[in-house]
Amino acid sequence: MGDPRVSEEPADLEAGTAGRLPRVDSPATDYALALLAGFVEAGVVDLVVSPGSRSQALALAAAELERSGAARLHVRIDERVGGFLALGLTRETGAPTVIVTTSGTATANLHPAVLEAHEAGVPMIVVTADRPAELRGIRSNQTTRQDGLYGTAVRSTRDIPAPVGAADEQDAARSIAHAAVEEAVGAATADPGPVHLNVAFREPLSVAVPRLAGLERGELPATAGPDALGRPVIELEDGPLTVVIAGADAGAAAADLARAGGYPLLAEVSSGSRFGPELVVAYRDLLREDDFGGRIERAIVFGHPTLSREVPSLLQRADVEVIVVAPTGAEAYNPGHRARVVGGAGAPATVDLRSPEVRAWVGSWVFASRRLTEEAERSADPAATAPDVQKARSYAPSDALAFARAELAAVRAPITRPLLAEAMWRYTWPHDRLVLGASRLIRDADRLVPGKKVVVHSNRGLAGIDGTIATATGIALASAAAARAEGGASGVTRVLLGDLALLHDVGALLGAPGEERPHLQVVVGNDGGGTIFDGLEVAATAPADAFDRVLYTPQSVDLAALARAYGWEHSVARTKGELDQALSAPPPGPSILEVPLPR
Repeated sequence: MGDPRVSEEPADLEAGTAGRLPRVDSPATDYALALLAGFVEAGVVDLVVSPGSRSQALALAAAELERSGAARLHVRIDERVGGFLALGLTRETGAPTVIVTTSGTATANLHPAVLEAHEAGVPMIVVTADRPAELRGIRSNQTTRQDGLYGTAVRSTRDIPAPVGAADEQDAARSIAHAAVEEAVGAATADPGPVHLNVAFREPLSVAVPRLAGLERGELPATAGPDALGRPVIELEDGPLTVVIAGADAGAAAADLARAGGYPLLAEVSSGSRFGPELVVAYRDLLREDDFGGRIERAIVFGHPTLSREVPSLLQRADVEVIVVAPTGAEAYNPGHRARVVGGAGAPATVDLRSPEVRAWVGSWVFASRRLTEEAERSADPAATAPDVQKARSYAPSDALAFARAELAAVRAPITRPLLAEAMWRYTWPHDRLVLGASRLIRDADRLVPGKKVVVHSNRGLAGIDGTIATATGIALASAAAARAEGGASGVTRVLLGDLALLHDVGALLGAPGEERPHLQVVVGNDGGGTIFDGLEVAATAPADAFDRVLYTPQSVDLAALARAYGWEHSVARTKGELDQALSAPPPGPSILEVPLPR
């Protein structure tokens, strides 16, 4: 590898001028720089790199793009962590993130994040380095069949041959890079999801990358509209007793429709729709009652409902008209195989929100929900009843003593799962971010927490436990960057997850030296294993020892030692008072708050 034959002066580049990048004497470096610079010029902000030999030209080009200020670079040694970090960055920014890996098993480690991005409709651009054609199919080291690896989980895939360094190749290679960028960004954003570029490289695999200056970030294509897949946008007829169901990532559109139509809003905690006067928190209980669930004639579904059995049961009923709003994604949520799938739903043109019929329908749901939720709060939290303030004002010693004892009991109350979920919700504000992992705790939150317009993220595309901390790290970094750009103060990103979800993603605790440390508080409900399985029917019939070994999977990891090994702060909250104190003043940087819970 020789030094690149380029001018010592930085290149003066303008937006849309990837063809005028400085030329070097390495076809691999020349192509890698053209490709990644093309992504930046197309509007990509974040690059994630996992190290490897075959991908070194891409990695070094990404480092130079960071140095020049053209892109943000994040380095992770574990490709699975890198994939979910990219997912989190995109979840927060809405812009596709580029994730770069080397060949071989590295590419397969991205598969879980690719599948989640596919099912959740999150744009992500996967760039995998590969061997050239002559080294494929001969058992060459670290070589497998990478083109088409992700199958139907990607919106598009392209296998790009290795440049050979011919005299007339540079312009052609850059044209190929430009076409690959245009196709990848277009496919990732038109119907949001992952795309795959498999890029072959020959030796020499890289040289020093020339210094860049003046590369400008472009504008991404417009995001998918309400009819991205040509699905109709319908106006709703007034009349049927209707509910709006909001699953994961439904967004404000579900709350807006419920408000416009006077419909009860059954919004999951991860929906982004859990607010407004039509919200029904105790929707699960009411769906089981004939006076409520039994009277429903029409259900309008946004997002991906995953947190109850009652919702899919409702949607399979023959007497309920089901309309699923799904402007993107080839597969729409349709548990009864009978829904009308549309790209958007408008409010009823003739609805009168003041009419007694509308007010009676939505009001009965809201008031019944409020009653059930208050009962659940009292049973879940022994300290839910506040001390009698009148006794605190009394001059009688017995009253003052009774108030002090009640106040002390409230502070010392043991932590239950519902109490933990409620506290996380209570301490989250609009400038914060809340990430909910797959565990019992997200279901407790869904049953209990009231309406609040805050930003909630959760990987519910496939609802797996993997990648929760990595996803949250990406969300924390992106939200902090956005706050800085707007001149405002960034909040804290809190993660609520179980102990197994933490251990499954423990590699995400490792950051890269010199990179920003996120303001991230990971709150772990530690009950020593997978207690979510205790709620399954099999728990009542399986042998206890076999059930524990293969389902509950007990663990006794020292989380304090684990946090210390990775340089994270660690604390423990065993009472309601300790929990309130820890959540109200999280330490700067990354921290783990351990909350011991009984099985």
